[in-house]
Formats: sequence, C-alpha cells, structure tokens
Amino acid sequence: MASPAFNLPNMLTYARILAVPLVVLCFYLEGHLKSSDFARWSALAVFLAASITDYFDGYFARAWKQTSNIGRMLDPIADKLLVATCLLLLAADTDHRGGIAGWSLWAAIIILCREILVSGLREYLAALKVSVPVTQLAKWKTTIQMVSIAFLLAGPAGDKIFPYTTLTGLVLLWIAAIVTLYTGYDYFRAGLKHIVDE
Repeated sequence: MASPAFNLPNMLTYARILAVPLVVLCFYLEGHLKSSDFARWSALAVFLAASITDYFDGYFARAWKQTSNIGRMLDPIADKLLVATCLLLLAADTDHRGGIAGWSLWAAIIILCREILVSGLREYLAALKVSVPVTQLAKWKTTIQMVSIAFLLAGPAGDKIFPYTTLTGLVLLWIAAIVTLYTGYDYFRAGLKHIVDE
C-alpha cells in the first residue's frame, strides 16, 4: 500500500510548493528581474495551475478519504508560500508603473503580516491541543487573494488586452486586505480566550 505521504492529494500539494520557484524563474528569464509580457504570461500560467491544485488536493483528500497529517500541515504552508512569493515579486518589479507600489504596498503588508500572525497563533494553540477551524469567510479571503494576484501577474501585459487588468487586481487586493483584517481579528478573538484561560 502506498504511503499516505505520496497519495495524490499530497502530490498536488508538493506540486504547488514546487510552483513557487517556477514563478520566480519566470520573472528572471532574462537573467535579472524583468517582467516582460512573456514573463508575466508564463508566471500567470504557473500560478493558475498551482491555484487549481489547491482546490483539487482538498477535494480528492475528502472524496477518497486520503487526509493525512502531512497534508494538513503542508496545504496552508503551500498557499502562504505561493501568495507571499508573488506579492514580493510584484512589489520588487519596478520595471512598470502600476502594480504593487506606493499605498498598495500596505495591502500586501497587511496580508503578509496576518498570515504570519495567524500561523503563529495556530502553532501556539496546536500545542494546547486546540483546533482553529477555517471559516467560510477565510476561504473567500483566499479566493479573492488568488484572483487579485492573477490579475496583477498579468499586469501590464494584461492591460494591452483588458485595459483595467492592473486596476482590477489592485482593487481586489485591497478587498482581500480588508477581509484579511477581519478574519485575522476573528482568529485572534477565538484564540485569546485560550491564551487568557491558560
């Protein structure tokens, strides 16, 4: 019998983690950080493929009853690595006007800080044997984040086809940041009871 670590849901999660350096590589196709149209469409293709695995690994794990401890641990980590890497790349790419710069950096900072803080809280509560379930709103937050990043990865290349590509990505990024603040507060309010009671 195959090891649970190598079942299909977990293999999809591993693929999502491997997609992280591939997205970075797309932006460095010319030997330095350069977001040409080809680089952006390539990065978007890799990102979309990785995002799709996020849905299917959970679906197959539940449908085939192949949930595992390593899958539960790595699935949220894979999501956070992909989101954080894309946000950092988009902020570092100063080649084009627009994108994550100026005030938009605050939206990215809010999202990254929330992910780190909630991960720390989850780890602390796990040591107390307290489970923090993912809310439906948190799932929506992840979806909005992914869609906003997809628009921003297309960025200037996408603007040539749909003029509001970058703007749509920025608006969705701010919406994701606002929802992120709310869900982060929700988690901390739930976790604070256990911290105070300890």
